[in-house]
Amino acid sequence: MLKKRLIKICLGSSCYSRGNRELVPIVQKYIQRKNLEDKVEFSGDHCFEECSNGPNIRIDGRLFQQVNKENIQIILEEQLKDLI
Repeated sequence: MLKKRLIKICLGSSCYSRGNRELVPIVQKYIQRKNLEDKVEFSGDHCFEECSNGPNIRIDGRLFQQVNKENIQIILEEQLKDLI
């Protein structure tokens, strides 16, 4: 059985208020639309200590900064392309 890919979204107050609040449902819908529920674990996390560069998301430990509605799809497509 393959190990699940991990997506952690920062839900600290800075990232949350700067856009991660809107990114949570976008990532959830992406996972559902691509049928990745069995391959990806998506959860919130608290403060990545990179507030000034947020909103932040980690995918398999790799930090992505200044994530927004315009670039989240590109990041997900690039990072999860081997699963699709």
